[in-house]
Amino acid sequence: MYGSGKLFIGGTWVEPAGTGTIDVVSPHTEERIGQVPEGTSGDIDRAVAAAREAFDHGPWPRMSPTERAAVLGRLSALYAERVQTMAELVTAEMGSPAWFSLGAQAFMPQMVLQYYVDLAASYPWEEERQGLQGPVTVVREPVGVVAAVVPWNVPQFALMLKLAPALIAGCTVVVKPSPETPLDSVLLAEWLTEAGVPAGVVNIVPAGREVGAHLVAHPGVDKVSFTGSTAAGRRIAEVCGRSLKRVTLELGGKSAAVFLEDADLPAAVGGLMGASLANSGQVCAAQTRILLPRSRYDEFAGAVADMVGALKVGDPSAADTLIGPLASRGHRERVEGYIRLGQEEGAKVLVGGLSRPLDRGWYVAPTVFADVDNGMRIAREEIFGPVLTLIAYDDEEDAVRIANDSEYGLAGSVWTADPQHGVEVARRIRTGSCGVNLYSVDPATPFGGYKNSGIGRELGPEGLDAYLEHKSIPRKQ
Repeated sequence: MYGSGKLFIGGTWVEPAGTGTIDVVSPHTEERIGQVPEGTSGDIDRAVAAAREAFDHGPWPRMSPTERAAVLGRLSALYAERVQTMAELVTAEMGSPAWFSLGAQAFMPQMVLQYYVDLAASYPWEEERQGLQGPVTVVREPVGVVAAVVPWNVPQFALMLKLAPALIAGCTVVVKPSPETPLDSVLLAEWLTEAGVPAGVVNIVPAGREVGAHLVAHPGVDKVSFTGSTAAGRRIAEVCGRSLKRVTLELGGKSAAVFLEDADLPAAVGGLMGASLANSGQVCAAQTRILLPRSRYDEFAGAVADMVGALKVGDPSAADTLIGPLASRGHRERVEGYIRLGQEEGAKVLVGGLSRPLDRGWYVAPTVFADVDNGMRIAREEIFGPVLTLIAYDDEEDAVRIANDSEYGLAGSVWTADPQHGVEVARRIRTGSCGVNLYSVDPATPFGGYKNSGIGRELGPEGLDAYLEHKSIPRKQ
């Protein structure tokens, strides 16, 4: 049984204020595998107070970036030794297939951490400028206490996008993991202590939505970093706007993969496994609108259906499983509701549908819809599961128009035999990232969205900028 009976606050494991607990249930077996305390508003108050004390009076913000990097370098080394342990835990708590857990749920978070450890040496923490009226020193200082609100789909990766730059910057942090996936944060707390992160610098309180809202609105919090739905992001933005609290929002997506007429069909279809169906489709950047040229529509659609139909669905801990269960019973019902809706809207099911592939576990059959119009709800709303919609376009202008005809703008890809032309097309797609003949997230480059996909950027130097205030100190010679 995984978990802990206490909360990590102020550098120690403390008794929770309430008596509630969160049961963690395996999406594969539907059996309980762990338990943690359910945090209350009182626990949040204690966590924010600990973070406030550590920021206002503790050593962490007063260390040099090099000194902070040395501590986080130890954490990175511990993480690197234990990526398999973290991957297995995330697979157990949310059903992420083992191949994805090892890469994205464990190895990538460690890569992000190490990236910021290394960036500390070259980042311009302080610079001299010649202003129009004389010399000026520009100093970058930590923003303060950060509330990091983490989703259930990629809990470690999303957390590290916030935690690593915040800590390198000198901030202190209160983490609110999703109640579906609190176990990985409990494990990370043990590693933080082992690495020597000072008391109160990181505090972890698993809790539900109402307690999370209390954290976001807390007057002791200087900045909120949230990953989750666009609807929740709007509510958080309103709260932060009223108090002028700094905020970073990484929200929903409905991204397009554009197959140009000259695309290498086997390579393009093979690339959809990572671009569109990774983590069983439970990825905000998943490209689930597949735009196909009308001149080759049947050929391309058949190849996509064949690929999806051949994917092995099953036990997420098995090395050869490509599609695992969805993270919760409720989420499975939501995704099945969209499959039902697609049929009602007149789209054609090429593979998959409502028949469940396994009798036990929260599984949905990977599904491909053909004859989809971009105005259908299944083409406009984020389904967040292994459901692809195939949309025909007339020419390149039409493809770009359809790709941009969305309230979201998080990710995308272009597949073509001419990579340079692919870059030209990618420049015209209004998204925060758009790959050519692949889709990947690189820790050294900014990640985030246009339009309703969010505000601000994570990763790269831009991700560190988000946790810093800029102070100008002019002086008279």
